[in-house]
Amino acid sequence: MFSRLAACAAVFLCAMPVHADPVDALLDAMKIHDLVEIMREEGRGYAADLAKDMLPAGESANWRQSIDRLYAPEAMEEVVRTGFAQSLGDTDVTPLLAYFTSDEGQKVVDLELGARREMIDEAVEAEARDALRRREVGQDSRLDRLDRFVAANDLLETNVVGALNSSFQFYLGLVDGGGLEMTEPEIVEEVWMQEEATRSDTREWLYAYLLKAYEPLSDAELDAYTDISATPEGMALNRALFAGFNHMYEEISYGLGLAAAREMMAQDL
Repeated sequence: MFSRLAACAAVFLCAMPVHADPVDALLDAMKIHDLVEIMREEGRGYAADLAKDMLPAGESANWRQSIDRLYAPEAMEEVVRTGFAQSLGDTDVTPLLAYFTSDEGQKVVDLELGARREMIDEAVEAEARDALRRREVGQDSRLDRLDRFVAANDLLETNVVGALNSSFQFYLGLVDGGGLEMTEPEIVEEVWMQEEATRSDTREWLYAYLLKAYEPLSDAELDAYTDISATPEGMALNRALFAGFNHMYEEISYGLGLAAAREMMAQDL
């Protein structure tokens, strides 16, 4: 299968303009622009909830301006693309381009984007989590396949680490902005206390999302995606994606902490 995909990629690359960057072509095939837009919508919803929970007066004009700046889609995408390219280095993207530009690869990308977009709705997310819990009772071959997919991509551990790092950056922003008095060791301790709850919630969300996204895929299609993910190129791709997106989330989280600290101080005056 892989040799066939590589051959398709060779044709694709020959058809590309000579100035085209294969790394950018890969990100475009994976529709990173659309994914960033979805993450922006998720983030703005989180920021609105944060204002309700932390700011006595709720969202102010200054807060909304800060959120607009932090969630500027062009800047978000640039951070992701830069971090991705730096991490990917000189990895041969030919087999990855072959897969993600194929009909099967585009089907996977569209399913992933569609499920994530739908799960912005809290009711849809709750339904997806309930569906997972029902499937976890007894033996389920699709969940077994998702276990292999998650392991091949190291999705659980990497997502947990990313979430904890983002939480650390948020606390750091609060401290640097004057809204909280904590030392870095105290922040680390506070964040680490969240690890168990973060892991549990991350696992449930992740499997609920994957179950929903890949439901239309046949077992053979999911197995093929898992096989590609487990190749050296696939693992390099996954590391690069996390490098790009984690950098983006950490920058935003620190900025949210700073913005929240400023709002807290202004509203206390």
